[in-house]
Amino acid sequence: MKNVDMSVEGTILTIKVDLSKEFGPSSTGKTIIVASTEGNVSIPDRQEKIGLNVYRKK
Repeated sequence: MKNVDMSVEGTILTIKVDLSKEFGPSSTGKTIIVASTEGNVSIPDRQEKIGLNVYRKK
């Protein structure tokens, strides 16, 4: 994962992303990647999965 921090308290999932970071352009070059789980990943200690992409226009 890039720039994604997840935590679970009870049944509440909290996701933290630092919006000041950048990881370069997307594959098409139209956007700048800010954070990504890089596909679907398991939520810590849970059966659910999450897929997250955060980006901004170039």
